[in-house]
Amino acid sequence: MSRGEHKLVVYYDGSCPACMRDRRLYERLAGSGGRDVVWFDITGEETALRERGIDPDLALQELHVEDSGGGIHSEMAAYILLMGRVPFLKPLAWLLSLEPIKGLFSALYHRWVQRRLAREGRLPSSNQDPSQ
Repeated sequence: MSRGEHKLVVYYDGSCPACMRDRRLYERLAGSGGRDVVWFDITGEETALRERGIDPDLALQELHVEDSGGGIHSEMAAYILLMGRVPFLKPLAWLLSLEPIKGLFSALYHRWVQRRLAREGRLPSSNQDPSQ
């Protein structure tokens, strides 16, 4: 897949049922506007991720989106970019871009992801925390 071929590439965890539900919801909300979004399942794609400058362990823990210029956006910036393309979600993208809200949602999201990965036994070894 060449970078200029599509406007956004979303690197998502296809092994995650919640991630798959989120993808389907986004596709429904985006409608025809979602045609410019390519979904790339990161499962087993460590080499491809590294070639794009994405750490595979971080890819499990944060959403990554590649824009048409090849720029990689992660975490909340990736969500804001993706949601900003859907008229219905633009107000939410704007709200999430506000610094106090952005930080709060980022912390909550990271906690949820860490717990999910730990429950599934897929937490990268550098992030193992026996208290979780």
